[in-house]
Amino acid sequence: MNFWKKSGQDPLIKNPRKPVPGRDFALNPIGLVLLVLALGASLVLRSLAGGPPGFLDLAVIAGLPAATILVMSVFPRWSVVLKLLVLAGVTAAALRVEPSLPYLGIAALGVLLAPAVQRLPEWERAIILRFGAFAGIRGPGLFFLFPFAEQAARVVDLRIRVTDFAAETTLTRDSVTVTVDALCFWIVWDPEKAVCEVQDYEEAVVLSSKTALRNAVSKNDLSTFLESGDRIEEQIRDEVDEKTTDWGITIQHIEITDIQIPESLQDSMSRLAQAEREKKGRELLAEAEIAIAGKLSEAAAIYRSDAIALKLRSLSILNEGLKAGNSMMLVPNSITEELRTDDLFGLQALGEARRGKARRKQREE
Repeated sequence: MNFWKKSGQDPLIKNPRKPVPGRDFALNPIGLVLLVLALGASLVLRSLAGGPPGFLDLAVIAGLPAATILVMSVFPRWSVVLKLLVLAGVTAAALRVEPSLPYLGIAALGVLLAPAVQRLPEWERAIILRFGAFAGIRGPGLFFLFPFAEQAARVVDLRIRVTDFAAETTLTRDSVTVTVDALCFWIVWDPEKAVCEVQDYEEAVVLSSKTALRNAVSKNDLSTFLESGDRIEEQIRDEVDEKTTDWGITIQHIEITDIQIPESLQDSMSRLAQAEREKKGRELLAEAEIAIAGKLSEAAAIYRSDAIALKLRSLSILNEGLKAGNSMMLVPNSITEELRTDDLFGLQALGEARRGKARRKQREE
């Protein structure tokens, strides 16, 4: 059940709500059951009072519920209910339905009770006016409206709502034309203030958010706006929330979803971003070279002071080359000198063993 008042829509709201004419009540299943029971009781009373009802009696009683439901659904005002009752009485009198007063009175009671019993879900609250003055907040669940005296002026949804909107084309501080789209997440925590102190609180929230967004765009350079979006969003939220708090509304978050800039500027920004990436890549490579040079300098200092460590490193390089299965290797002269002078890998002992074996074979012959 919604009791929205009709209001103009801002063309910059992407998904505007559809305006619904104002109403004093809304028909619901419980009210319709009461209406049918009252009309059934009036038919029974008519039968007991004046015998079996005639054709006109049945036509009036059968057509009254359908006509009542149709008219009150299209025109949900207490004034319409009063007109229905007057019209029913005039019709009964014109058709000379007798006795008309008893069962028409019960039917009238059903017509009054049907819109008087209202129902709201858990997340909605109704603002009740009594003779035009604020009388309280009703809901959720079932509640009763005193016919003709009370009306549900507005039903407020207490859930978190999101509204997407667009700010007009705005100049940044460095004179760049941009169009910004954003989302506003907000919630109503005081229905009385939201309805009684603001003509249309939904439109007020959107317009305040748009104004704050335009101010944020005009106060910052484009690069700052693109790089510090989170900080700017928080500034916009604080600015809007300061206004809406007095209306019983809290702005939970404002999120910028799209920033449209001229195509020519997009190309230049793309080239600038590519140059920045290349610059960062070269800086990282230079930093890696500096780190490697530092480590090599430390290793050279160690090898300079420790000859054994240098020799082990030379042998390690030779071993890695042999593991690779290379058929030819280029090695430093220092390693070949070591191979000739020292018994590396047991080569000298192996040569002596072979020469001794050859001498024993000659003696045996």
